[in-house]
Amino acid sequence: MAKLFNKIRKQLVSEKPSSVRTANYLKYAIGEIVLVVIGILIALSINNWNDLRKDRAKELHYLSNIKSDLQLNIEELQNYIDVRTTRIASANVVIDYFEGKPLTNLNTFSRNAVNIYTWRKFYQINNTYQELVNSGNLALISNDSIKNTLLNLESLYKKLKYEEEHFRYDAEIMLYEPSYGVLDLNPIVKKYTYDMSNGKAGENVQLPKTNFEEMLKDIKQKNGFVMAVYEFTVMNAQFEEMKSMSEGLIILIETEINKNQ
Repeated sequence: MAKLFNKIRKQLVSEKPSSVRTANYLKYAIGEIVLVVIGILIALSINNWNDLRKDRAKELHYLSNIKSDLQLNIEELQNYIDVRTTRIASANVVIDYFEGKPLTNLNTFSRNAVNIYTWRKFYQINNTYQELVNSGNLALISNDSIKNTLLNLESLYKKLKYEEEHFRYDAEIMLYEPSYGVLDLNPIVKKYTYDMSNGKAGENVQLPKTNFEEMLKDIKQKNGFVMAVYEFTVMNAQFEEMKSMSEGLIILIETEINKNQ
């Protein structure tokens, strides 16, 4: 190509008269500029295509990892739904004793009460989402439905954490502090550990009936178990919504990944 342009340039320079030579040279110069511009545009297009291809590869990698996180998260959500359902049942059992059920089975009462005392917070498995946000790569997710659902899922998680903090405060005021004043926790913890481990840990000790009878006179503690039923029910509804949203998000991600197969 360079040899061709040099040859044309020499021919133009040797032409006469000068007006013709100048006009032809301008045509040549304009043509050369156009070819250079076209070459630059082609190079830019190739570079852009390569960048888009690399970004798409990164996006698909992130989507695959998000899908894995969601699958683990769904299992964890279901586990918490199941556990919280049993906790709700336990709180209702304890409330029955506050409302007059005879305290004849100390083990049943104690085990159900401790089930509420030992509630756990939920922590979402969203490592890939956090990586996307912290690295500034969230814009790589080109599917708006996937991106919006990720953001909505995170928003719902924050609402759940607020609900947990609300119950934690209620539990500290209405359950933990009052019970510490009337219950001897040593035999209660030993017996609970013994039962939960099928006798492999803890100790099969006598439970303090007098302490429990004193506890059942405290309306504040009763209200603590009432709030446990209410708050755990609210949280379970949030768990179910997060689970449903996660399942829908997996379908969106699978559809997006399959576009490249």
